[in-house]
Amino acid sequence: MMSEKRRMKLIHDVFEPKSGETILILIDVPNGDIHDNQSWKERREMADDWFNSIKKMSDELGFSVEKSEYPATGVHNRQVPDEIKNLVRKYDLVIAMTEFSATSSLIPICREKNTITRCASMPGVERRMEDTSLNSDYSVVRKYALAIKKLFDGVIAAEIDFSNGDHSFMDLRNRLPLADSGDCRHTGQSINFPSGETCIVPYEAAEDEISKFGKSKTNGFLPVKYNDELVRYRIKKNQITEVIGKGFKAREMQIFFQENKCRRNIAELGIGCNPNAVVTGNILEDEKVPGLHIAYGMSTHIGGKVTCDMHQDICYPKGAPVEATSLILIDEKDKRTELINNNGLRFDLLE
Repeated sequence: MMSEKRRMKLIHDVFEPKSGETILILIDVPNGDIHDNQSWKERREMADDWFNSIKKMSDELGFSVEKSEYPATGVHNRQVPDEIKNLVRKYDLVIAMTEFSATSSLIPICREKNTITRCASMPGVERRMEDTSLNSDYSVVRKYALAIKKLFDGVIAAEIDFSNGDHSFMDLRNRLPLADSGDCRHTGQSINFPSGETCIVPYEAAEDEISKFGKSKTNGFLPVKYNDELVRYRIKKNQITEVIGKGFKAREMQIFFQENKCRRNIAELGIGCNPNAVVTGNILEDEKVPGLHIAYGMSTHIGGKVTCDMHQDICYPKGAPVEATSLILIDEKDKRTELINNNGLRFDLLE
């Protein structure tokens, strides 16, 4: 468990709260058919610890901190209630330590024209992360995330090989990369915390761009392990068109993608770069482990064109059930840069 002194230093380094500012610790709570669990209880206790640490800092530095809760949505990135959005708009800094991700609700508030707010979304955060990804040197995390962002500049495609033998081609035209570097010191910023990744939305061939740029070239397969069951998603033109598998989870996911077409959209290609992050099955941290993650569903909150009722990451770093063995970036001049090889991120390219 992180000492209070170390926690206060982390909060200062990442958020730099200032005199006169207002800070909100935001949590979601069980309700109705959304039942509590031990991890969620511990997260609320962790939120209390963070609140108390920030309160001690506030007494010395002259800012204020409050805590609020709202009924859990039950789905990652389903929009939070409007009254919670309006509450968030009143604070300079919001730290959301939730069970279900509120990221897609918080980011647009930070981007509003006259916003005063900056946000950190921490869905699924666990206390043990204070000893792993939260305990990183965030000056190093920032360096790596920004270096990956620079490598993504001018990139139009990526080729990916997976440890089960599958392959995917990602069309990355007409999109800009975003670095989540653990810097939340300035108005309008938003981070996923613990931080340490750079992401880009694949070209989605939306109505306002398909006439000029044509159809998406993203195709191939995304393999996913659900416990011992391997499910493979066939990708054509940036859409999940088929769920391949004979088990219970495959049938469940077939129904899931049939329920809402937007869920089939390939929404993100991300590269984690937090040196202290470890694979545990918790997506919040798994996606920060040095390596690849890919998401489907909503993309508007990270620069894409597709709105949806969800955004779900699949993580492929070394140590995951399925690993990305190779990822090659291709730029406009057909220069090829292997950012991932031998199942690991090439840190030598980031120094």
